[in-house]
Amino acid sequence: MANDGTVTAPDGSGRKVKLITAEDVEAYLRAHPSFLADRPDLSEAMLPAAKPQGPGVIDMQQAVLRRLRGEIDKLKAERTEIIANSKQNQIVQNRIQAAVLSIIHANTFEKLIHVVTHELPGLLDVDFISLAIEANEDGPKRVPVRGVYVLGPGAIDAAIGPDRHARLRAGIIGEAAFFGDVAPLVKSDVLMRLRVSSGSPDGVMCFGSRDAETFGPEQSTELLFFLAKVLENTIRAWLDLPE
Repeated sequence: MANDGTVTAPDGSGRKVKLITAEDVEAYLRAHPSFLADRPDLSEAMLPAAKPQGPGVIDMQQAVLRRLRGEIDKLKAERTEIIANSKQNQIVQNRIQAAVLSIIHANTFEKLIHVVTHELPGLLDVDFISLAIEANEDGPKRVPVRGVYVLGPGAIDAAIGPDRHARLRAGIIGEAAFFGDVAPLVKSDVLMRLRVSSGSPDGVMCFGSRDAETFGPEQSTELLFFLAKVLENTIRAWLDLPE
């Protein structure tokens, strides 16, 4: 080793390279505390071999190292889960954005209804989407539009609950009042209340899936609630209704 702390490279090139000391390694690891945590395979390879112990003697070093290895594995698993969830959230956001654009680009009210009941299922990767609206006692019992249903007064409060905006269920059979003939195929669903206008009865946007676990009570509803609000405002604009 030269006086300047360099040595000749072992590749025969004659190059001078700086010799890395133990102090250099220690300083780098202190400056980058996540270095080993980000490289669990390297950490495991660096573990010292267990030392022979006498009867009844516990090797505390190995116990601590095993604990550290477990914590590293846990951190790695949590990081993988966070990345996967972030990717899935981005996919869902992209689908909601595409659905919103389809709703606001509909050029007639009839096209709007068609978009919601026929095109949004494909955009949102949902098996069924329908609309239902409460009617007065003397109102029509059916709407001549596929995917749109008429409910009796109070039906939405009975299904969702008064003053609640959504109901999510898993492992169920869908209700014909909300899904019509495909109700037996619905194994999980979401009902999103639609309050289009103070001068009109409430409606509901219904999402149904053949998979019993697609929807459930613990699922977040922020994005679906946003979609429902966009639909409320678009319907109100088409029908020229007051807020």
